[in-house]
Formats: sequence, C-alpha cells, structure tokens
Amino acid sequence: MRSSWRRARIGSRKTATQPEPDIEDAEDEAPERGPLRRCLVKRESFAREAMLRFVVGPERQLVFDVGATLPGRGLWLSADRDVIETALKRGVFPRAAKQQLVVAPDLAAQVEAALIQRIFDLAGLARRSGAAISGFEKARDWLTTGKAGLVMQAVDGSVEERARFVGGRDVPVVAVFSGARLGKIFGREQAVHVVIAPGRLAKMIEIEAGRFAGVAGGVLRGQ
Repeated sequence: MRSSWRRARIGSRKTATQPEPDIEDAEDEAPERGPLRRCLVKRESFAREAMLRFVVGPERQLVFDVGATLPGRGLWLSADRDVIETALKRGVFPRAAKQQLVVAPDLAAQVEAALIQRIFDLAGLARRSGAAISGFEKARDWLTTGKAGLVMQAVDGSVEERARFVGGRDVPVVAVFSGARLGKIFGREQAVHVVIAPGRLAKMIEIEAGRFAGVAGGVLRGQ
C-alpha cells in the first residue's frame, strides 16, 4: 500500500489540480490480512479477534459481524462501548464505507446482545461435546486435577463462594450470565460454577467474554 501511495504522490506533481489521497483513508482500505486490524476511531491496530467487525449489508445497513466471517470489506472498531458511541456521533461508518448507511442508533446494545448469544452458543457447544461440566463438586474436581481451561461463574452468585471455588488457581475466570441463564446450558434451574476443558472453545469463550465486557462498559448485568 505504501508503494502505491508514493506513486500517487509522484503523479500529483504533474497536475496541480489532482488531489493527493488521504493517508488515513488509504490505510483503512488495506486488505484484511494478518493478525491485526485498525480501529476506525482510535486509529490504532489491535489483535483482530479482540475487535468488532462490521460490514455493509445488501440494503446498505450496517451489520455487526459477530463471528468475523461475513463477506465484504470489514469496518473495525475496538471492543469498547465509548468507541462505538464515538463512531456513531462522528459518522465514522458512512465515511469509511464512502456511502450513506443505515446505522441503528442502539448499535452498542445490538452488539452486546449478539456477543451474549455467541457466548451462550459456544458454552452450549462445549457442553454437548463433553468439554464442559457444571456443579460445585464435579466442576471443582476438574479444576483441582488440571482439567480446567476456563471457569465460568454466575454473576449473581456469592462473591465469597465464587472465590472459594477458584481457590486462587491460575485459570481464566469469566462471569457473564446469571445463574438461571448459565443453568439453561446444562438443563438445570441454576448453575453457579462451570468448568470448560482446555482447548479452542475455552479460548474462544474467554475472548468473547472480554469483548462483551468492553462493550458492556465493564458492567456485567447477569444476562
């Protein structure tokens, strides 16, 4: 991209009326390759899996691509509620897409809901594949025998009990759902402690929980 930009500058010397391209726009149009993506608001690059990808739908509506798999050029933001609100106020999306877009005013809430559902689906997949277990004693057994890649706990559970369960062990812990919602994954009325086996699903849930925490503004409401 740099070499093409230099050629454009050289050509501009021949015709005074030919505008030079905007450096930032040129960078935003870079192909989606590599592990990093550039936030349209912060103008900094971060790991793609920790960011939020948006695309333009067939009706020119802005669509949150929760799994970063939809076709089309991605418009990337940091997983931060303030960043989303700033993008809406500044009209960042239409400018980056170079066209008028239909952008939902409650975009942050839509992103939050999509992330919640994705975490729920991933946890359900872990249960169905035998990579997740609930219940204090069974889950604690996985934890103490080194079978834990991630601990999920109910946000409305006792703080003391949650801490006692983990026991200071060096394992990632996420709290996104209420006990009732967490229990639904296992066909139970309530679940406070869930352990996910080490592996890809545990890592994905950890990443999605981090994105959700950013978009929720650090306030986990027991979805």
